[in-house]
Amino acid sequence: MSELTRRETIAGGAVALTSPSKSGRMPVAFVPHGGGPWPFMDNDFGDPEGVAGLRRYLESLQSLPRTPPRALLVVSAHWEASVPTVMTHARPPMLFDYYGFPPSTYRLSWPAAGDAKLAGRVRGLLEGAGFKTGEDAERGFDHGTFVPMMLTYPRADLPVVQLSLEKGLDPARHLAMGRALAPLRDEGVFIIGSGMTFHNLRIFFDGRGVPVAEAFDAWLKEACLAPAPVRNESLARWEQAPGARAAHPREEHLLPLMVVAGAAGDDRATVAWNGTFGGLRLSAYHFA
Repeated sequence: MSELTRRETIAGGAVALTSPSKSGRMPVAFVPHGGGPWPFMDNDFGDPEGVAGLRRYLESLQSLPRTPPRALLVVSAHWEASVPTVMTHARPPMLFDYYGFPPSTYRLSWPAAGDAKLAGRVRGLLEGAGFKTGEDAERGFDHGTFVPMMLTYPRADLPVVQLSLEKGLDPARHLAMGRALAPLRDEGVFIIGSGMTFHNLRIFFDGRGVPVAEAFDAWLKEACLAPAPVRNESLARWEQAPGARAAHPREEHLLPLMVVAGAAGDDRATVAWNGTFGGLRLSAYHFA
């Protein structure tokens, strides 16, 4: 088995874990976070194998970086601000930004610490690239962060900073955000984008979403696996993809992938997981 790459195939999707180079540079990852607090409730969304596969993938993600990261920077689809904004709370609370789920899912806890120095570094890098930025000392972890990270880092033993999307949802701007943040990879920071490669709740569970998700996933795979210049150009023009607006009536769940792709630089992507959730095709991507 290669020292740099480990692959395993599991039911519900293929997991490909690619470690960073010997320089210690952190990889970057885009992960699907599923629906609401799905891992913590008795509901397989009519897709037990797919849901189990996504759980196993997220549980495996901790082993992606060869060297343990010193901190996480998570870009969640569930936070938009007028300018890219970082959380600065020393002990971020839980933000239960979902509705209609079992009472137990509103008592979840993931007590990861914040990191004021990292938040300041993120702002400095973005401002150096021409972005205005902000900070929020009150906001807690939304479910785009705490749901997948409770599976990946259940001990909550790493500092975590959450970064917002920028309102306007311009894909080129989010690719540029990622490029600005790339130096963090050489500083021990694991950058994770949390979203979904399909997000149209109106057709999620009625069967109409299946062909849309399959078509968009196939296009996205071809785009992401291309060399970086082609990849980023394709992602910037994602609305031209087959089924694009049917897959994403609003693109907030796709844009964390843009940030991750920008931070990847010239690194090539691997399809880290490809499976289903609620019968809809989803993918995760790693860049290293």
